[in-house]
Formats: sequence, structure tokens, C-alpha cells
Amino acid sequence: MSEERKILLSVRDMKVDFGSRRKPFHAVKGVSFDIYRGETFGLVGESGSGKTTIGRAIIRIYETAGGEVIFDGQKINGKISKELDRQVTRKIQMIFQDPMASLNERAKVDYIVSEGLYNSDRKFTKEERAEKVRRALLDVGLLPEFASRFPHEFSGGQRQRIGIARALIMEPEFIVADEPISALDVSIRAQVLNLLSELQKERGLTYLFISHDLSVMRFICDRIAVIHKGLLMELGETELLFRHPLHPYTKALLSAVPMPSPDCRTEGPPLIYDESVHDYATDKPFWAEIEPGHFVRANQKEWAAYQEELKKNG
Repeated sequence: MSEERKILLSVRDMKVDFGSRRKPFHAVKGVSFDIYRGETFGLVGESGSGKTTIGRAIIRIYETAGGEVIFDGQKINGKISKELDRQVTRKIQMIFQDPMASLNERAKVDYIVSEGLYNSDRKFTKEERAEKVRRALLDVGLLPEFASRFPHEFSGGQRQRIGIARALIMEPEFIVADEPISALDVSIRAQVLNLLSELQKERGLTYLFISHDLSVMRFICDRIAVIHKGLLMELGETELLFRHPLHPYTKALLSAVPMPSPDCRTEGPPLIYDESVHDYATDKPFWAEIEPGHFVRANQKEWAAYQEELKKNG
């Protein structure tokens, strides 16, 4: 990762709690990472790991209980001005997992795609909104005449393209893509991934790509962070993580992924992650950079073992 690349979004010690103050559930327990302008940053973990919660906290759907979210040099979590809130709403958009549930069934595509424009600082005429909808639909590979139809008239892949058009019409800089292809048929997943890649190149977009599927993330992500029970376990460039994972949880996730490359293939059945392998009672874990761009959660004993493993792998 080039040092010249600029950080667009910085998450510092983020905490997110649910439930009452007396009995809170700590969904995210102090997560830190940076996302560089123009990259696709992946956040991977099992169901309930906290990955979607992080995405929704960044976009201000969920409140943070601690830490900072800094976007383009400005703190955007907690109490912020109305003006900054409007800027965040325009510059950061989200593509949701379920393209059926995230679209208003009673509204036509024209309104669904242009809805964000109604809350914009600038007042658009009817003709301007129609032209923006037409352009957004074309950009995602849909015909402009689809604007007069309802969501139930479309396939799953087409509905997700409508969701992407809804995000694009705001001309965002940063998009949180929350499992954007997991609800789609396998046959059209690659089409949507290719569309997202093309749009990124054309518009200079930055993505936070959230998924439980590492094979998908290898295709689209520049770097990947692995999360388990609200804590980051490992973070590094995609190919580095696939070839030389350090943390046992990362190794367990990778062992369950079919690998066409012999260099990344693991022997035997998938590994099962057992938290009891860590002795954190007497030797407390920490999150640190073990080599340039490669972070891992470990205690002192594990840190020494990981360093030896890196030396062995060259």
C-alpha cells in the first residue's frame, strides 16, 4: 500500500452498544482501521460478528458508544451540525443486503432513485430530477423507461441495480456495501461485482465492502479486516492474508474457502476456531502492526510466535 494514498475514513476505537445502560450488549468493542481514498476495504466475519453494525455506525444509522469516526478530516459520529449531517448524507451512501426489503414496494423506481434529492441542499426542478434518474439508471445498466415501474416487476439483480442507482444519484465519495450480492442468484453475482468495480474506476469511489464470503472479497477487495465478536483479529492486503494468515480465526475462515490456487490451498478438513487456544487471562492481547500494513490481535507469546511464522514464510 503506497504511503502517498490519502486516508478518506478513519475509525478510532469505535464502540457500539445495544440494550439498556444497566445491561448493555457490546456489539463493537473498540475497533480501529483506516480506509484509503479509492480503495475497496473489506470487512469479513461470521453472522453476529459486528461487521454490519460498524457499517451502519459509520453512516450514522446506529449511534456510537465511544471512539471516533473521521471522514475527510471531520469527526462525523456523535452530535454534529445540521450542515455537516447533510454533507455526510450526500457523501456517504449505503447499498443494502436485501434488494427487495430495502426498496419501497409502493413507490415507483423514479421516486425510489431520486428520493435523496428531495432532502438535498439544492432544489432540483422536475426535469432535472428526471434527467438525473435517467442517467443513474443508464449507469447501472437499466433502461430509463424502467423509472415508471414498481420494484416487484424486476428480478433480484435488477432490484439491486436500482439500489445502486439510488446511491449513485447523490454523487457520493464513499459507499458502504453491506453484503450487496448475498441475496442474489449465483449466476448474476459476478455481474453486480463487475458493475461495482467499473463504477469505482469511473467515479473514483471508495468502498467499505461487508461480507461473510472470503472468495467474493478476494475478487473485489484491496485490503481485508477480519472481525470476530466485535473485535478485529487481523488486517492486511488481500493476497497477503490469503497466503500468510497469522491469527487462528483467519486461518479457520480461509480453510473453509475453496482455493483454486495451490499456493493458498490448505490440507485436510476446514479448521474449527477454538477461543480457548488463547491465554488472555494472564497475558493480555493487543492490536498492533506486525509488519508494514499487516495488523494482528495477539498477546506477547502469540506475537513472538507470529513473528517467527513470518520469518519462516519469508
